[in-house]
Amino acid sequence: MFEPDFTATKSTGQMNDEMLSSLHTPTWRWYGLALFLAAVVAWGLSAFSYQVCTDMSCTGLDRPVMWGIYIINFVFWIGLSHSGTMVSAILRLSQANWRRPILRAAEAMTVFTVAVGGLFPIIHLGRNWVFFYLIPYPNQRGLWPNFRSPLLWDAMAITTYIIGSSLFLYLGMLPDLAVARDRSRDWRLKLYTVLAMGWRGTAREWVVYHQASTLMAALIIPVAVSVHSIVAWDFAVTVVPGWHSTIFPPYFVIGAIHSGVAAVITLMIIIRKAFHLEKYLTPLHFDNMGKLQLVIALLWSYAYFVDVQTTWYAHEPIEWEVFGFMANRYTIILLLMLLGNSILPIIVLCFKRLRRSIPVMLAVTLLINMGMFIERFLIIVPSLSHKNMPFVWGTYSPSWVELSVTAAAFAGFALMYTIFAKIFPMVAVSDVHEYESQKALLPLGRTRVPSLVGKE
Repeated sequence: MFEPDFTATKSTGQMNDEMLSSLHTPTWRWYGLALFLAAVVAWGLSAFSYQVCTDMSCTGLDRPVMWGIYIINFVFWIGLSHSGTMVSAILRLSQANWRRPILRAAEAMTVFTVAVGGLFPIIHLGRNWVFFYLIPYPNQRGLWPNFRSPLLWDAMAITTYIIGSSLFLYLGMLPDLAVARDRSRDWRLKLYTVLAMGWRGTAREWVVYHQASTLMAALIIPVAVSVHSIVAWDFAVTVVPGWHSTIFPPYFVIGAIHSGVAAVITLMIIIRKAFHLEKYLTPLHFDNMGKLQLVIALLWSYAYFVDVQTTWYAHEPIEWEVFGFMANRYTIILLLMLLGNSILPIIVLCFKRLRRSIPVMLAVTLLINMGMFIERFLIIVPSLSHKNMPFVWGTYSPSWVELSVTAAAFAGFALMYTIFAKIFPMVAVSDVHEYESQKALLPLGRTRVPSLVGKE
């Protein structure tokens, strides 16, 4: 289907005005949203302060379920963080030119989700003030962290990932910061001048920029895969029934990409509506992202089927007991997870017209991430509730403290993203201009410039 070219008759200045529209003076609606999100975050902080002043007994954690909604949040948010950078990096390396307007939303999502997710191991510690014991550094007590501890693995992996994803985001913003610098005044001019680092757009700068972007994209993909593999090893290296499985690392990585791609699409829809970017985030972009989501949904469905089929075929008594407990006690949310993660996305995303429907894509992606949160719950709680010894079986339900901290995590992510959108460009301006300059030779959707050698 032919996509109308809305930018053909526009000057560079007009396109810059539209793509930098998110930097306009905030409205009262923006302030209202920011204050509401800040209030939710403040409530979550007060609940966490109450937990610190009391003890972990104010949570729902108790034997045998000592990993609850805090670890569920940790796995969920770290999973969300992976697809932002991975989608951007893979699309950069594959030179899929339709990627250009969505890069910034995906890369910013990675930084903020990993920042939120990285807090939950500290929140879960109990004695939160000694969190620095997780960091492998020499100290005056002569103590070294236990390198066999998953907490140490998580600390090292998250630190590496947040540094790499932040550099990846900042590097991609350099040319756009220079554009914003040349169109700003007051405090914004000072901020963008410092962050742009003297960028002038010379030929040499562009050569180095493209080389660095390609290198960072190539490096960030294995980092992202390794980080969520380490999160999976937190479970797989134990002997807890339902966790000790070799499929967990690839299964977790696929699940992370599944939820992350859905979150990117959701953010694209919100940004498109909030900043009137309909001319740059077109139905074609949602069509292509929907195809990617469909592929990941099929992969996730296959991985989940293999995990369940292996458990059923082996029929190991304790493993089957855990699976039976999950199927009987959590039947409704199990069916909701399968519907949201597998059945509905596969059916809906097979149709081009539905992939190009913004309301349909919003509903599907929200349902996917609801299903992925449930999936994390079903991985953690049933296995701990029905471990090897029947006399320690139990149940778990989160307390108001845990729910308040969870709500604050979602509000904190939304608040950081809202503030970021008002300070930095939400569309990769330079990438869109690069496509416009090559449009005659590079039709939307193609990845290579047709060769003109030997043609008259």
